[in-house]
Amino acid sequence: MIDFSGVDNKTQKVYDIAPNYTVDDLRRVTNESIDFMLDMLRDLTDADVTFDPLDPLADDPHAVEGEAKIGWSLAHLVVHVTATSEEWAAYSPILARGIAYPSEPRLRYETDWETVTTQAQCIQRLEESRRMRLAALDMWPDTPNLDAKRELSPRFAEYAGPINAPASFLFGLYHEHQHRAQFEDVRQQALAARAISAS
Repeated sequence: MIDFSGVDNKTQKVYDIAPNYTVDDLRRVTNESIDFMLDMLRDLTDADVTFDPLDPLADDPHAVEGEAKIGWSLAHLVVHVTATSEEWAAYSPILARGIAYPSEPRLRYETDWETVTTQAQCIQRLEESRRMRLAALDMWPDTPNLDAKRELSPRFAEYAGPINAPASFLFGLYHEHQHRAQFEDVRQQALAARAISAS
């Protein structure tokens, strides 16, 4: 996996570590990240992937009314992280071809989490996301432009740093990395709840 420790501890931005990784590395880590999430769904039932976990830290200021403090099911996590990774993957071939991309419009679409109610749907969403993200990397030229950057709001630029093609693709993977522990915790809660209901 990518070493995001410097980004986690705020001594580096994603842009700083991006030169350490090739396009082949980005492909490999995309597959590793998708495979990790598929592993989190292994042997789960439809009830498990829609289980509503306890999350005392839940605080989503961008959520629709009434959902800011709810725990996210595995299905909810899958649609959220895939949407973010696909968005940042989609900017990357534009930037790689030397075209600076403005802050708007955003290239983001997130499946309504309430419509994803089965393990099979979660798996389909992950495999679809794998295909889309790897296809974005296939759109890069052999020698990508590293100077074109995405225009960001001053507040977001302070948080994210400069975003060129590799940093853009990595930013989506970093977001997924940030949710790994949450995936593990929700899986454990769902399995514990199943065991209790079966006893």
